[in-house]
Amino acid sequence: MIFSSNNSPWAGREGDFVTSRKLRERLVYEQRKNVSLRIEETDSPDAFRVTGRGEFQLAIVIETMRREGYELQVSKPTVITRESGGVVQEPMELLLIDIPEEHIGIVSQLLATRRGKMTKMVHGGSGRVRLEFSVPSRGLIGFRSRFLTDTRGTGIMNALFDGWAPWHGPIQARSNGAMVADREGMTTPYAVFHLQERGTLFIAPGTQVYEGMVVGEYSRDNDLNINITREKKLTNIRAAGRDENILITPHREMGLEQGIEWIGDDELVEVTPQSIRLRKKILRQAGRPRRRGEELSQDQ
Repeated sequence: MIFSSNNSPWAGREGDFVTSRKLRERLVYEQRKNVSLRIEETDSPDAFRVTGRGEFQLAIVIETMRREGYELQVSKPTVITRESGGVVQEPMELLLIDIPEEHIGIVSQLLATRRGKMTKMVHGGSGRVRLEFSVPSRGLIGFRSRFLTDTRGTGIMNALFDGWAPWHGPIQARSNGAMVADREGMTTPYAVFHLQERGTLFIAPGTQVYEGMVVGEYSRDNDLNINITREKKLTNIRAAGRDENILITPHREMGLEQGIEWIGDDELVEVTPQSIRLRKKILRQAGRPRRRGEELSQDQ
């Protein structure tokens, strides 16, 4: 993962240690007592490549730094590759899964999109089945939360390193796009009520947002820039049935581990002692590339 100093519009508001010098000192100190970590310099003086045993181990390091008063932002986890005989190789995992029989289809489909191949199936005779998959390690990033959701908490999984294999090609870890705030301000119940049908929101009404901050998961595969701070226009004319009963669906709280698993290559997790925010690497809407079919921002 890439650890970098916080450069959001609100940098320095909530943390005590913000600069890259403090971040470097803390990572070097962590490396002295944690032998599984590797710290490398990058082309940017404000960013460091941190290598560990998995995204959850790195999440523990991030949470520890957060509680000590550090502000930082981290990128999507990536696997460590190697080159052998001119061929790029990636690590593989032997994935053991124990699930009820009715969930075989959804789990197999979920792993097929992550380049997983079933190698063994054993029926235990008690309504449960044990499956073995060979899957690239990067295909398991973000898999655990989806697996528990699809099996309704009844699935058991365990992964073991299973050697190296040639690069399997691109893996689509997330099928839905992001809902991105297009301006700074405070979210309003009126805006949230009209936007919640577009997807799943990560924040509640009354939350401060800034341009480029990811506020939800869009129901389609492209990103959507939204005005979530829009207020209801007040006039002195009222028609019968004009006022609506605003019912807000509970939002999905995104913690540190969930955020690390969910973000894409063009997104970051902003970590402060008080908040966990998801954001785009390029905050300004005009600087981000527009995907084909992207809807216009809801300014009107």
